[in-house]
Amino acid sequence: MYNLPNILTISRILVIPVIFLSLYVNSFAWTMFIGILFVAAAVTDYFDGYLARCRNQTSAFGRLLDPIADKLLVASALVVILVKPDMIWTKLSYIPVFVILCREILVSGLREFLREVNVGLPVTRLAKWKTGFQMTALAMMLFNGLWVWHYIGELLLWVAGILTFITGYQYFQKSVDYVKSLEKAKTVEAKVVAVKNVKQPAKKTAKKTAKKTAKKTTKKVSTKKTTKK
Repeated sequence: MYNLPNILTISRILVIPVIFLSLYVNSFAWTMFIGILFVAAAVTDYFDGYLARCRNQTSAFGRLLDPIADKLLVASALVVILVKPDMIWTKLSYIPVFVILCREILVSGLREFLREVNVGLPVTRLAKWKTGFQMTALAMMLFNGLWVWHYIGELLLWVAGILTFITGYQYFQKSVDYVKSLEKAKTVEAKVVAVKNVKQPAKKTAKKTAKKTAKKTTKKVSTKKTTKK
């Protein structure tokens, strides 16, 4: 369980409390340190999966923890950006932050529901682009005060917000389509059962009628024979 890919994943979670400390420390050096730390943590998101595949060290623990670590890292950076003064250039940029947070909660709920019925929700190519823009935007915004990176990061945050909305809708639509297919299958199954239940009494009635007719015919034949004698 404690192989290199999983250790890299765990390191992303351990970084989160340090990032939160930036809410209380306002020095330029600390801001640069937090920015570098976030970049390093974001890079491990690529390398843990890459190393796990190359070394054949994929595990259930890694598959469980990797998306959790990603979401916690992103959420912690978003909270810092929302709470710390002068981290957002315009209040309109609260919109993509809100969209990203809502999407993370939505997709987590959808994955949990689909996992119960043994259905996966694979990551799309657009979702990977979304993650790239999102991590880049958050990293640049955490480098607050360094050249114009903060403002470029805020623009990229809007791009990430748009991609986040699109991918969130796509995942939601796939889940709804699956639920509809389940409901349709249940309806068809219920109709089949109903038809069977209707046919079975009809078959029993037909058999009983056939038996009664056969008995009557047998009695008539035996009565005719008796009369002839």
